Amino acid sequence: MTTPGTSVTSAQPSIPSTNDATDRAEVSLRPEFAQPGELSSIPRLELAEAMLPASTAYQLVHDELMLDHGTRLNLATFVGTWMEPQARILIEECLDRNIVDRDECPQTAELEHRCLSILADLWHSPEAREPTGCSTTGSSEACMLGGLALKWRWRERRKAAGKSTDRPNLVMGANVQICWEKFCRYWDIEPRKMPLEPGRTCLTADAAAALCDENTIGVLAILGSTFDGSYEPVAEIARALDGLQSRTGLDVPIHVDAASGGFVAPFLDPELEWDFRLPRVQSINASGHKYGLVYPNLGWVIWRDADGLPEDLRFNVDYLGGMTPTFSLNFSRAAFPVIAQYYTMVRLGHEGFRRVQLACRDTARWLAEQIMDMGRYVLLGDGSTIPVLAFRLADDVQHYSVFDISELLRLHRWQVPAYTLPANLQDTAVLRMVIRNGFGRDLAQLVAQDLRQVTEQLDQAGPLPPHGRRTSFHH
Repeated sequence: MTTPGTSVTSAQPSIPSTNDATDRAEVSLRPEFAQPGELSSIPRLELAEAMLPASTAYQLVHDELMLDHGTRLNLATFVGTWMEPQARILIEECLDRNIVDRDECPQTAELEHRCLSILADLWHSPEAREPTGCSTTGSSEACMLGGLALKWRWRERRKAAGKSTDRPNLVMGANVQICWEKFCRYWDIEPRKMPLEPGRTCLTADAAAALCDENTIGVLAILGSTFDGSYEPVAEIARALDGLQSRTGLDVPIHVDAASGGFVAPFLDPELEWDFRLPRVQSINASGHKYGLVYPNLGWVIWRDADGLPEDLRFNVDYLGGMTPTFSLNFSRAAFPVIAQYYTMVRLGHEGFRRVQLACRDTARWLAEQIMDMGRYVLLGDGSTIPVLAFRLADDVQHYSVFDISELLRLHRWQVPAYTLPANLQDTAVLRMVIRNGFGRDLAQLVAQDLRQVTEQLDQAGPLPPHGRRTSFHH
């Protein structure tokens, strides 16, 4: 057994000792589960010598996970945290299926194809019945694939013209999600970022065209900015690039990162032209596990046509029982997210998606009004695009910060992130709330009540001690 003060029970963590690392080396078992002669503790960071009964192992892990926050109260994440019981049953039935094993699971492959066709139709693809695309582990992988195709096509054009391929660049706003930073670093691409300015929190058409040159592999446009929810003006960017081509001959394609907006705009903003209706849009990604309304991990990427995905990025393997085409970065992965996506599409249909997304947007707009009524905040995003709110403190609030607000809201169990904006708005700090399916008006009333209480509490307090270093926006 572990000595007092050196172990952690499965129900409550001990206070860490200051002696050495061995003080936290074991996890103790509750006495109800440790029979005489059985293990009363197990190593924390290495395998135990003996087995545990399944019920004991379950209770141990279950109790530790009680320390995690409730996912429904997490207003920081875009990732889905609720699905219907019938979807959960389907997920459990499919936990053993591998999405890449199409010979073993041909109907799973068929359901993936149907999902791709449905999305391609929603995004006005000219090849919706036979789309070129795939499911991924999330939008980060989908972004990587879209970006790689841009680079390969640019490189092919440069080689055909006998020109250098040494210095590719990708044009984007400074508000991009971190996966695009990774993409540029992993594949040696210069990220050409438009800095943000007061009143300009996303990429503009003129700035996008001005940053392009013969080494530009593409322009990245975001439909649903991660930090304020805004739609970048994809159609305006396309027209600016049309003008650039007429003046210089440069033909620069667009990839649309619609991680959130790709499942919102088709239902709530159907007249908005951002997708394959614009000839310059070559590829689109979206997250099934965000406003696609399924659990993680699921993303989608679709190209305008088969020519958008170079042959060099397509592979075939024959060691799973049949010839299997693949062009995702991952290989083996769970099939249940795709099956959950198809269930959601069948379950909701167009009208169901519209109702769910509209309910989220209505909740976000209502919450925005409540925040404005408090008189202490300025909205940067009001939930009128994707249902995301971003707001800062009013200029006359000087003796506390959004970081104080965020920390006090945690005492009410809400996770509301606070962060500074990217260049050149590093001096602006904001709070963000993401409204997802399952977060209805009742919960919105509760968080508004707690935010008002916390704000009034800080208004009545004196000056607070200065905080340590605060990081800028990364997600």
